[in-house]
Amino acid sequence: MRTSRFVVPAAAGLLAVAGLAGCGGGDKKDAKDRPIEVKATDTVCEVAVTEVEAGQVAFAITNSGSKVNEFYVYGAGDRVMGEVENIAPGLSRELRVELSAGTYETACKPGMIGRGIRGALKVTGNAPSVAPDAALAEATASYQRYVKSQTDALLTKTEEFVAAVKAGDVAKAKALYPVARTYWERIEPVAESFGDLDPKIDGREEVIEEGMEFTGFHRLEKDLWTTGDISKDGPIADQLLVDVTELVARANAEKLTPLQLANGAKALLDEVASGKITGEEERYSHTDLWDFNANLEGSKAAIAALRPALEQRAPELVKQLDTEFANAEAALGRHRAGDGWKLHTQLSEAELKELSDSINALAEPVSKVAAVVAR
Repeated sequence: MRTSRFVVPAAAGLLAVAGLAGCGGGDKKDAKDRPIEVKATDTVCEVAVTEVEAGQVAFAITNSGSKVNEFYVYGAGDRVMGEVENIAPGLSRELRVELSAGTYETACKPGMIGRGIRGALKVTGNAPSVAPDAALAEATASYQRYVKSQTDALLTKTEEFVAAVKAGDVAKAKALYPVARTYWERIEPVAESFGDLDPKIDGREEVIEEGMEFTGFHRLEKDLWTTGDISKDGPIADQLLVDVTELVARANAEKLTPLQLANGAKALLDEVASGKITGEEERYSHTDLWDFNANLEGSKAAIAALRPALEQRAPELVKQLDTEFANAEAALGRHRAGDGWKLHTQLSEAELKELSDSINALAEPVSKVAAVVAR
């Protein structure tokens, strides 16, 4: 099993906002007009407008590329105001978000990786002030929307992974394994709160010593990467899907407090330090950097959900958090490999130390967030 982690808000408002990317006109868009068209490919993200009125705004995203795509609207500190994931090639999806006046960014993420193809979005109109308690209430609501988006993707990708295992397609199963686990890693603090499901889904081989059966993701990981024989793994794969389906239902019903968000953000960084840097987590596949990235994204998301309250209560801490998150992302970004990441075994001791140092530096300001939230 592993320690908890967190994730964060997917939509700090439920509907609305605006323009993206590579091309795109600058005409102002009234919030009550037809959806703003977003044309996404593997290399371009064109948003029809880059300025909108505050309020409800709809985006109609069409993926004309060859890779699965995502579309995001970000607030300050990469706070996710709204997102649509798993837009398959040739398909269109709609996103509605509600934004107050301010500056934002839109982003398409071909292959569902990296920072994406970003563009500026300006939202005009009156921006009412938010009371501190209201900001914390919105943080938890926003985070719950994020959990919903991540669990939806987790279930979809687990279904694809299970199908590949049952079909005996080792290559496809290996490719899907770290992708499915990305969504798990982002929300594990929620998942781990269900003590009966966490070891079944995410337990490592040590669970045998605790009298439990070795099942779930890591059992399939072991078979895929050690022997390549998954001919008898159909029942294990089926049970994984049953367990993930139950976890998704429970996670979406779970209600968290602002303090749990703050503690979860720190727990995710602890998870990086204890399992990802050491290579212990993905000991057979060595895909630890996929998990590292997901943990980092999850921690940042939790902090982003809390950002409006933190800006009111501890603005200097927000600046420090922004700096250290950027430093950690830069350190990790040096180990990209195509649409994914280098294997843990490909990193030198010096590179692993650099990553460890960046996480330790980030953990220091993140550890102060809970006290600020608890004021």
